[in-house]
Amino acid sequence: MLTKHRAEFLLALGAVFFSASGIIVTVILKYMPAFHLAQFRSISAVLILGTYVALTRPELLKAKKAELKRFAVYGVVGFALVNFGYLLGIERGVPLGLVLILEFTASIWIALWIKLVRRGYVANEMWLAVFLSFTGLILVSKVWNGFKFDLIGLAASLLCAFALAAYFLMSEKIGKTREPISMLIFGMTFASLFWLVVLPPWTFPFEVFTTPMNLGGIAEGTMVPGWVMIASAAVFGTVVPYMLVLSGMRHLSASTSSVIGMLEPVIAGAFAWVWFAQSWDAIQLVGAATVLFGIYLADRAKSAPS
Repeated sequence: MLTKHRAEFLLALGAVFFSASGIIVTVILKYMPAFHLAQFRSISAVLILGTYVALTRPELLKAKKAELKRFAVYGVVGFALVNFGYLLGIERGVPLGLVLILEFTASIWIALWIKLVRRGYVANEMWLAVFLSFTGLILVSKVWNGFKFDLIGLAASLLCAFALAAYFLMSEKIGKTREPISMLIFGMTFASLFWLVVLPPWTFPFEVFTTPMNLGGIAEGTMVPGWVMIASAAVFGTVVPYMLVLSGMRHLSASTSSVIGMLEPVIAGAFAWVWFAQSWDAIQLVGAATVLFGIYLADRAKSAPS
C-alpha cells in the first residue's frame, strides 16, 4: 500500500515534471496559440492512455450514467477550465507571477470549503501553512513588478483558482473508487470535447508539427522539430505529471495536496534560473524557503480528508 510519504513524493515529482515541461511549453508558445496547445495536450493524453488501457485493462473504461455526469464536470472544470483561466490570464497581459499567485489561492478556497461547507476540521497548522506558502509565492514571483490591471485577465486567473480547487476536491472524492489512469482518461475526454467545441479541429495550426523550434536559453540555436516538442509537452508535461499527482492524491487530503502543489512555481523558477539564466534575488530565495516551510507545516497538519 502506498504510504503517506510516498504519496507526497509522487505529488512533488509531479510538480517537477509540470515545472520542467514549462521550458518546453515556453518554446512552443512562440510558434502556436496557447489554447491550441492545451487542446492538443488533452486529446493526445486521451489517445495515449485510452489506447493503452483498451488493450490491457478495458474494464477501466466502463462507467455508469451517473459517473459520466460526474466525469463531465470533473473534466471540463478540473482540466479544461484550469488551463483556460491560466492561459487567458497570461494572454490578457496579467504578469505570470500574479496569475500563479491567484491560481494557488485554490488552497485557501479548499480549506474554506472544508470548514464552512463540509463542516469539517481544518487544523490551525494548515491555515498557517496556506498563509506562509501563499506569502512565499508572492515573494518568489514579485508580483509588484510590471503589474497590469486587466479585469478580464484577473477574473480568468480567479476562475483558474476556483477550478483548481474543484479539481483537488473532486479528485479526492473520485479517487476513492477509481484508479488514477481511469480518472485521467475520463477527465481528459470531457476536457477534449470542451476544446473541440471551443476550437473546431479545422482551426488547428497543423503546420506547427513540421516547424523547427529554437530551444533558446542555454541551448540557443538548437533547432528541434515541432512534433518532437509538442509530443514531449503531451507526454512529459501532461500524461506523466497528472498520473503522478492523481496517484499521490489518493492517499492525501485535498488541502494538503493543494499546498504541496505550490512547489510547482518555485521549481519552475529554478528551471528558468538554469535554462534562461533568470537569476533570483534575495527576496525570491526567502520566498522559496517560505513556501517550503509552509509545505512542511501542511505535511504535519492533521486535516480531515472528508
